[in-house]
Amino acid sequence: MFSHVMLGADDLEASKTFYDAALGALGVRPGRVDPKGRPFYAHTGGLFMLTAPIDGQPASCGNGSTLGFAAETPEQADAFHKAGVENGGAAIEDPPGWREGLGMKLYLAYLRDPSGNKICAMCRG
Repeated sequence: MFSHVMLGADDLEASKTFYDAALGALGVRPGRVDPKGRPFYAHTGGLFMLTAPIDGQPASCGNGSTLGFAAETPEQADAFHKAGVENGGAAIEDPPGWREGLGMKLYLAYLRDPSGNKICAMCRG
């Protein structure tokens, strides 16, 4: 359904450090930087990118928005969370763990990236 996801970031270097670590825990290679300084991550057919907003205004997070990354195991989601916190992110919501509802069992690990974007690693039970 989606071709790519792009998030705004004011400090692309700090964001790349954060995402290289957090996504690296999920098996994603470090981001490649284009001539404009924007990190690009490609993994299993998906494309994730970071950019300074083209309108010149500060980047802002979407209130109520979450970007989820697939984790293969709960341990991988935990590693994502730990790497993110150690590289400029902030732990938010409940600690990583299993959540159940609507007949689903999901392991979720939530973070805020250095720009305040809400992200999550999710493993299906």
